[in-house]
Amino acid sequence: MALNENDKVESIPLTSLKDAEESSSSAPSLPAPVSSSPAKPKWKLPALVIVPVWMAFSVTVILYNNHLYNDLDFKFPVFLVTWHLTFSTIGTRVLQRTTNLLDGTKDINMNKDMFLRSILPIGLLFSGSLILSNSAYLYLNVSYIQMLKAFNAVAVLIISWLFRLSEPNRKLALIVSMISFGVALTSKGELEFNLLGFIIQAAAVVFEASRLVMIEILLHGLKMDPLVSLHYYAPICALINLFFLPFTEGLAPFYQLARLGPLILFSNALVAFSLNVAAVFLVGVTSGLVLTLAGVLKDILLITGSVLFFGHPVSPLQIFGYSIALVGLVLFRTTGGK
Repeated sequence: MALNENDKVESIPLTSLKDAEESSSSAPSLPAPVSSSPAKPKWKLPALVIVPVWMAFSVTVILYNNHLYNDLDFKFPVFLVTWHLTFSTIGTRVLQRTTNLLDGTKDINMNKDMFLRSILPIGLLFSGSLILSNSAYLYLNVSYIQMLKAFNAVAVLIISWLFRLSEPNRKLALIVSMISFGVALTSKGELEFNLLGFIIQAAAVVFEASRLVMIEILLHGLKMDPLVSLHYYAPICALINLFFLPFTEGLAPFYQLARLGPLILFSNALVAFSLNVAAVFLVGVTSGLVLTLAGVLKDILLITGSVLFFGHPVSPLQIFGYSIALVGLVLFRTTGGK
């Protein structure tokens, strides 16, 4: 969770515009919820080390989740997201007691009012984003979903305009048009298009964009890195998902656990959690431009991996359209937006 991822340091978090994923979450990876100006971790790794590590975890989370859903026929995204969040709840608390990676929690005065007015509503959006983005993998292939995620930036901009967090201008309008046109071409060129899957992924984009904007409104100026955010949101989202689990998937996933095996479940959640840990080091040692280029390269590798490992077809029209969308994303993150 994911994790997503997708995929952090300005008012509209930079890499959260991708998959979080992603974000998990992000598509299927656990997206790392962030607030503005994350504190740097005390432990540091060179950029040449952490960037490839982050990219590897991000790609692995998404491909691993897709493998579970489609190759191993474990089609229970609500359960899987709930398991990821439960693992992250335990993992962040273990790290809090054994490392200094979560020292940022000491600077946050978490009280009942802050929880009800800020953490809970953002957690609801986060939970919806994770479930929907993971559910899309039951109907669409990895390559196409990753291409659709390029529209996240447009959704964030539109919602931020509606909330008057930023004002539209010609440059942003041109970038929005470029990304939208590119994503439209990728949809037209999709050889395995599924309307239900497209609607689910579109809803996931709306939930994720709304979450990012709500972070800007409700947690403006609060310093949270991805791991500190996960520390607060993981248990809330796990409980929310657990509430919906009986009404969506029931006991069916539990009957499949013996077939799946504990090793797969544990390793899948560990990779998703490790992505969030890597994200802490990533935002501490790299610039916005490096983050942007790393995210673009990660997406290209992910689409390539989807074609090579799962045989998902990609048409020339999709390549052309996604290239246009990627140019728009790079322009947005380097010149057009925060």
